[in-house]
Amino acid sequence: MTARPAAEPSEVASWHMPGPWVLRMMVVAVCAMLLAGVGAAWHVSQVSGQEAMRRVVAQQTDEVEVIARLLASKMEQSQKVLRTMAAGVTPRMLDADFFDDPQLYQGLPALGFFDAVQVVGSDGSMLLNLRGGRPAAAASLEPVERDVLRRTLADGKPQVSELIAGGTGDARVTFTMPMHREDGSVLGAVGGALKLQSQSLLPPSMALPERDESRLVVFSRDGTILAHSDPTRVLGNVRDEAGLSAVYAQWLQQAQPLVGRGSTQVLPDHIVSVAGMPLPQWMVARVSHSRALMAPLAGAQRDAGWMVAGALGVGAVVLVALLGWMAQPLARLRLAAQQLLHGDANEPVRWPEGQGEVGDLVQALERLARQGSHHAHEQSKLGSQLQAILDHASVGIVITRHGVLEVVGRQACLMLGYVPAELQGKPARTIYASAEEYARAGARVQAEFAVHGAFDGDVCFMRKDGSPVWARVQGRGVGAGAIDGGTVWILEDITAAREAQQQKTWETDHDALTQLFNRAAFDERLGALLAERATRLRDEDAPYNAGAAGEGVVLFMDLDHFTVVNDLAGHDAGDDALRHVARLLESQVRQLGWAARVGGDEFAVVLPGCALARGQAVAEQLRQAVQAWAPSYQGSSFTLSMSIGLVALDSSMQDVTAVLYAADMACYDAKRAGRNRVHTGRAREMPVSGRVALGPA
Repeated sequence: MTARPAAEPSEVASWHMPGPWVLRMMVVAVCAMLLAGVGAAWHVSQVSGQEAMRRVVAQQTDEVEVIARLLASKMEQSQKVLRTMAAGVTPRMLDADFFDDPQLYQGLPALGFFDAVQVVGSDGSMLLNLRGGRPAAAASLEPVERDVLRRTLADGKPQVSELIAGGTGDARVTFTMPMHREDGSVLGAVGGALKLQSQSLLPPSMALPERDESRLVVFSRDGTILAHSDPTRVLGNVRDEAGLSAVYAQWLQQAQPLVGRGSTQVLPDHIVSVAGMPLPQWMVARVSHSRALMAPLAGAQRDAGWMVAGALGVGAVVLVALLGWMAQPLARLRLAAQQLLHGDANEPVRWPEGQGEVGDLVQALERLARQGSHHAHEQSKLGSQLQAILDHASVGIVITRHGVLEVVGRQACLMLGYVPAELQGKPARTIYASAEEYARAGARVQAEFAVHGAFDGDVCFMRKDGSPVWARVQGRGVGAGAIDGGTVWILEDITAAREAQQQKTWETDHDALTQLFNRAAFDERLGALLAERATRLRDEDAPYNAGAAGEGVVLFMDLDHFTVVNDLAGHDAGDDALRHVARLLESQVRQLGWAARVGGDEFAVVLPGCALARGQAVAEQLRQAVQAWAPSYQGSSFTLSMSIGLVALDSSMQDVTAVLYAADMACYDAKRAGRNRVHTGRAREMPVSGRVALGPA
């Protein structure tokens, strides 16, 4: 018997109702399209809202930052005028009766710029006090004005006073500038006062008219409003400003320093952008009502929502028609299968030849199998490479998990007197002298990880023969897990160095807190370096080239705002921060030179044979490393930064005093320029006394 041929497609009707499974798929597809459309519309709405908010935030942040820079430039202009006046006053003018004759001092440049001008001698005596161009009695000075002039004479540095209270029209700020003799000593001081609402300080035109959705506020560190879109709010307090009061209170609680960079916080009802002016300790803020700003966008989103709903309805109808049309081949296949099931079971069925979808699936599975085999081979290769690292590393490598020694390198086994099989899989307690020692070490590690996110310190282990071995240990968690989840440890044998530390010579040359060289040892080593360089240049019988590369550089570093850590977290936290900074400096410059602690929060680094460009790169790395560190003490996070002065060891640097003076002045210039930066200095003439005061105030 021959098989009855199946009906050709042309023999069946042109449309067949899909089966139940296809109908369910059509329902799922329509539901998926509707959900996707609704989800996409919601996502677009959210993204558009976030983008609009981002643009508002960026615009406000840029605005307050630009205004802060503009006001800071006004401050700098005022100081330049005062500096010009200070430069024009000579010792003879102070000793004579120059300031008793208005015809003589009327030509001074600052008299027409400031609302009030004062000139005091080095002993604090008042030589000139003009208010509104007319002489005034010295007793008319406010206590704040007297204090800022006194601090200028004592510190020898320019100052900006706090806001001198008064009515809105009388409030003012005083700028001071020291006058120096040729030998660098303080000759006297000049001061100039500007009214708060003057064109040279905070003109009324600076604050835009108050709008319902936004207002501009300038206020001092203590919260006094200096400028406001509503003039009646001037000299009020920001604690009464909606939205801004919460941001100000949070800033006070965090005790963060004022920076010129703008920042924005989005509150439930307000968008608050703030930028600081470090010199006068003022802040500029833009406060906007978020709902009023976003109201036009919300209306547009509602209109778009109705349009999307209509489009989804039309799309659902079109999708059902398309799916029904696309399912016709499967419907015809179902019809053919039903005809086969109801036909003669003895009739043979001829299926189309070829692999088809099944062959494609087999090929895909074979490819996946080959990829799995290749992945296993790569894993084996990586395991071999890891073992090679463990066998040939010059330091000990240990990986622990949940207090168990999972991997122990060859160098670590040699250091501890074991073979790998005796340590791998054993508790970490095995390499400690006692359970108490292990508990103390664990508590120390937990504390270090909680503060620094890593561990770096000296630990005493016990060898297999019972003898102690000291190691410099560095540990970091594997991935983002906790310490017990997995930690990689690097061990460096420092037993010999530890024994040397017990000697009296080491104690006299090193700082007890940071373990770095102390000031005396630093001076001695730097002096020896300068003497060796001078001897070498004499032997070469050639003039020294100040631009020659590789003669060496000296860095002088001062931690910015370190007193905040001591005041808020205590001196123990401050000591811990100094130790961490010392370890950071030592690890960064160990291969290039040496570091020392020369003061309370002052450090110095010498890089012999280092070119100027290389020294600047190292200084920038040190600055970034300190800035990136964010310690946490007593539940509060702190941010430290470092001002660095850099000088090259050129021909003008003949002795230690000259080098340190130049580096100290470069560090002072870095602080004066805004802190947290590197400033390259040059040789400077030292004061006649020859005394070098390390560390800018």
